[in-house]
Amino acid sequence: MLRPKHQIELERHEAKYLIHPSQVSAIREFVRPFVYADPNAIGRLPTYTVTTLQLDTHDLALYRAKEFEALNRFKLRCRTYGIQPEKRTKVFLEIKRKIKGVIVKSRASLPPEEWDETVFVDPKRQIEFKSKTELFNYLNFVRLVKQIHARPVMLIRYERESYLGKFDNYSRLTFDWNLRYSPARTWDLWPGGDVKWRSMDSTVALNRPYSGVVLELKTFSDAPEWMVDLTERFDLVRVGFCKYFTAIRLESFFDGAMYSEASENCSYG
Repeated sequence: MLRPKHQIELERHEAKYLIHPSQVSAIREFVRPFVYADPNAIGRLPTYTVTTLQLDTHDLALYRAKEFEALNRFKLRCRTYGIQPEKRTKVFLEIKRKIKGVIVKSRASLPPEEWDETVFVDPKRQIEFKSKTELFNYLNFVRLVKQIHARPVMLIRYERESYLGKFDNYSRLTFDWNLRYSPARTWDLWPGGDVKWRSMDSTVALNRPYSGVVLELKTFSDAPEWMVDLTERFDLVRVGFCKYFTAIRLESFFDGAMYSEASENCSYG
């Protein structure tokens, strides 16, 4: 799937909200005058499937940075759109940094036929990129993978309904639902039917009395007025929801981990 050129590298602000499914229709209607359907999506409601392979160290250092709310932290992820490789499919290698509350994301894209483990281990591998920026992003991604000995840890998949702001330099609104995960040991982004997906939008996963939808608002700088009005009209409360963090948290229950009502890990001695 083709992505806008300005998404190769950007700095932005993100706000996430966990909403009840019954609110989606009303919010969609409220924002209709201010947004248009994401051209990369399909269907009456602009939707696509997101699959992300999260990389981490043997001791989950990147996960721990989120757990302890490190002021500056980053994630390494390999992302694709759709549930199987197609002609227009790309694999995006992404470094997503959070620096004092601001999201800085860099990415490089690969055709699916170039995607395998040797992307990270074969120094003679020759891959053509569209720009020097993408080449730099790719080399930086590979450098970090090797430096911290990152490896596949978690495969995450969900459906996304996506809209872009009509009148803003950059604004995006998305609804994410049917969130699921599967522990990963390989670099396969398109696993077969034998993979067991586990739900992560349940009441336990979201720490809510309902199975919710993740609403996300993204902007380059200050939020446009319609976003501010949206949060006020629907009394939205911002949360620090992270899909990778939630997947690891759920998986840790199988090892006997315990959490407080605020989702704080109480397992450390």
